[in-house]
Amino acid sequence: MDVQTAREASRQARAATREEVRKLIAEVENLLQCVKNLADPELARARAEVKNAIAATQEALSERANQVRRRANETLEASNRYVHEQPWAVIGVTALSGLLLGLLVARRGEPGSM
Repeated sequence: MDVQTAREASRQARAATREEVRKLIAEVENLLQCVKNLADPELARARAEVKNAIAATQEALSERANQVRRRANETLEASNRYVHEQPWAVIGVTALSGLLLGLLVARRGEPGSM
């Protein structure tokens, strides 16, 4: 998987998660709106707790998304730095991988190899 594909998969996963959380929060807020005029003190306390939980959840999700983004960027930068600092090692590993893959493909094409 190349870097661009990994970034796109990560972006799609984040977008899907954000959308699901947004829907959940909207449903909870709608429920709170429906019961806001009820005068029961216990219900008022529960509404306040739910509002606090929603705010805390939104903040935690935002912070977690930032952490994941930072870690992904750090990993990509470290990989890029390694390739630039150790080009011959990377070329060697790539060549060896290509050789092994070529041998496996060639072996598979031989009669009686399966």
